[in-house]
Amino acid sequence: MKTHCPYCSLQCGMVLEGRRTLEVQPWPEFPVNEGALCRKGWTAASLRGHRERLTTPLVRDRTTGELRAAEWDEALDLVAGRLTALQEQHGKDAVAIFGGGGLTNEKAYQLGKLARVALGTSQIDYNGRWCMSSAASASNQAFGVDRGLPFPLVDIERTDVLVLVGSNLAETMPPAARHLDRLRENGGRVVVIDPRRTPTADRADVFLQPVPGTDLPIALGLLHLLDAAGAVDEEYVATRTTGWEDVRRTASAWWPERVERVSGVSATELRELATLLGDAGKVTVLTARGAEQHAQGTDTVLAWIGVALALGMPGKEHAGYGCLTGQGNGQGGREHGQKADQLPGYRMIDDPAARAHVAKVWGVEPESLPGKGRSAYELLDALGTDGGPKALLVFGSNIVVSAPNATHVTGRLADLDLLVVADLVLSETAALADVVLPVTQWAEETGTMTNLEGRVILRQQAAAPPAGVRTDLDVIAGLAARLGHDFATDPEEVFAELGRASAGGKADYSAITYDRIREEHGVFWGSPRMFAEAFAHPDGRARFIPVEHRGPAEPVDAAYPLHLTTGRVLAQYQSGAQTRRVRELPDAGPFVELHPMLADRIGAYDGRPVVVTTRRGELKAPARVVDTIRPDTVFVPFHWVGANRLTNDALDPSSRMPEFKVCAAAVTA
Repeated sequence: MKTHCPYCSLQCGMVLEGRRTLEVQPWPEFPVNEGALCRKGWTAASLRGHRERLTTPLVRDRTTGELRAAEWDEALDLVAGRLTALQEQHGKDAVAIFGGGGLTNEKAYQLGKLARVALGTSQIDYNGRWCMSSAASASNQAFGVDRGLPFPLVDIERTDVLVLVGSNLAETMPPAARHLDRLRENGGRVVVIDPRRTPTADRADVFLQPVPGTDLPIALGLLHLLDAAGAVDEEYVATRTTGWEDVRRTASAWWPERVERVSGVSATELRELATLLGDAGKVTVLTARGAEQHAQGTDTVLAWIGVALALGMPGKEHAGYGCLTGQGNGQGGREHGQKADQLPGYRMIDDPAARAHVAKVWGVEPESLPGKGRSAYELLDALGTDGGPKALLVFGSNIVVSAPNATHVTGRLADLDLLVVADLVLSETAALADVVLPVTQWAEETGTMTNLEGRVILRQQAAAPPAGVRTDLDVIAGLAARLGHDFATDPEEVFAELGRASAGGKADYSAITYDRIREEHGVFWGSPRMFAEAFAHPDGRARFIPVEHRGPAEPVDAAYPLHLTTGRVLAQYQSGAQTRRVRELPDAGPFVELHPMLADRIGAYDGRPVVVTTRRGELKAPARVVDTIRPDTVFVPFHWVGANRLTNDALDPSSRMPEFKVCAAAVTA
């Protein structure tokens, strides 16, 4: 069966072979990965048959406090009854839904419909808010539309200079790293900007190592230098953009020496990069979580989009700006309704025309649809409080590990009257639930995903699920039926309805079918290469947006003198609920990466424990002493419980993205 990897946004093509036991084989014809996979992809089938796999619903016994096995009807009846009672007592918004960026488009669509039609609640959001929401906010402001890459990934092989800001592509999506090698073979140059010298930086021609949280002033400094050198494409700016003069005035204050004082990147390095960009015929800028997961993430992306626009690159062949989406369906997951402010087709929920269109597809009155709800972290922060949700349904997310300021969020979960988690294993979040519902994994179900390019692909069922396990679509329909609504469970039928609901929206899937996806190896929504003629604003022009650098929400001080940053490692994925259970993937647990100068100062040794402390919590883990990180910075991977007990929950005012990527910390041996 031809299908796709269950992990990152590349959605690499693969073939699954076998009957009782599945084996992963290459699918060379799929254009995104051409048969290549990372170790996570090659071992993806190993989770099937795992001894920790859930195969029956679990209900917490109120007498003993322990989870016990239950029949499906008992579990769903209990959940529906409790939800109804809580809404009758506290109002519709007493029930909330938290989704995931790894759910199929069909599941994301049905979750949004479950919230707005069957439950009538505005309280729905998802963990994709913590993925690329800052880039989405910036792209909507600058271009009028949000698609991670507005061009196929392979286009970067033909650019002259590729700038990666906050991306460790070689470890987070290894099959994509071949594009860097081919680019360099074609004579192109790769620039990496990261506080750590990662395997991606090792592939670069130019490496800048800034203080965490200072990517924005680097972009402003480049705009300053490009303008001063006469390297701005004045014709492009005049005919295809608006707002340049305001950005020019802002950038004029960011001379190279000022950027150096703030970012740690030398004025010489900045001038050399500006010359490289100004002399290049084609430049592509790609941002990722390192630049985006900040309380000023949207502004940072806007500044880098400004660099691309000043050079006249967006809409040009083999050039422009893009975002490297993280989660498998980070793109499609927010396009069809599981985000607090959106309806299917990337329509905004407060748009009367959007409400009327979607309500007609759903067979309800527009005024019956609730309005905008809380964003992901704000939703979690309100759980169990006066005026906040009393019940939470979780699909495709492991909040206890992945949420910022996780100790606080775990406390909020404990204050709920009802926590329901649908998962395939007893994750850290499922272990706290009142009801746990066992659901299928990727090889056991069919559904579409939208990869980082906006390419809609089809994951096809290759094996039957274990007895007692249901798909998320079955679970959603079962709850909806008990609430008086008829929801489809066949994924192709749901996708067809999604197409009707999205028709005419920014992300219009109405012309895409399962058959087309199979025949064409994926179908782009919109043009494969966007902005060649016009941007998505009514006047067809892109927007320069002036921004100012504010710095991290929590600056270092005498008590917490170091910058803490977090990220991924090669062998693990997201909260690790799946990958930590795959025997073939190395799992040495969390660690703290620090520079030899820092290790010497605090008396730390490689492999020996250190304690990282922030204003929110502490983590004890072995030290990894390396010279590839800044001496003023420590790094902790977030795949295990602990890292996000440290991170800051300060939010970007536009995207509501938490500041995962920098906070003030102290480290002791």
